[in-house]
Amino acid sequence: MKKVLLITAMAVSILSCQKAAEVKEVKTAYVDTSELMKEYTEAKDLEAKYKAQSEEKGRQLEAEINRFKQDAASFQSQAQANGQEWAQKKGAELQKREQQLGYAQQALSQQLQQESGAEMDTLVTGVKKFIKEYGKKNGYAYIYGTGDAASVLYAEEKFDITKTIIKELNDKYASKEKKEEKVEEKKETEVKK
Repeated sequence: MKKVLLITAMAVSILSCQKAAEVKEVKTAYVDTSELMKEYTEAKDLEAKYKAQSEEKGRQLEAEINRFKQDAASFQSQAQANGQEWAQKKGAELQKREQQLGYAQQALSQQLQQESGAEMDTLVTGVKKFIKEYGKKNGYAYIYGTGDAASVLYAEEKFDITKTIIKELNDKYASKEKKEEKVEEKKETEVKK
């Protein structure tokens, strides 16, 4: 009986050792999301696009604000000459205009935030999808994100694949732009014929 127990115990220990040996290493990596968004060409282009729109629309609004300031300055010099009734009427008009300019500034800011936010959400969704596909293709069990919204407190630098992801995303974006340019050239050629 002792021999049977001893043989069973040895068999169990041998099997458990074999199962432990079967455990494979889990492949993990991380991406610095802050660095990714700073270096990703499409994100840079998106930021530049909305900065240019903001400056363009801001110049238009700034011109209107400057006209208002000139009108307000001339109002003060003309108020005494044209009487109190005129001053009250013109003052009310200027106050209404000032309020409208404030609303216009606020509406412009909100519009640009909504538009850029929607495009940035689409970009982030695309980046996440790309990283997921990259992870599957390259055999990663986990790819963590670090940066502003850090989910990894420490990782060895050898597991950092940020530069690889940036390069592949930029290459993909560049090839997408080239395809769009070829489509545009083809359309222009067809229109000329």
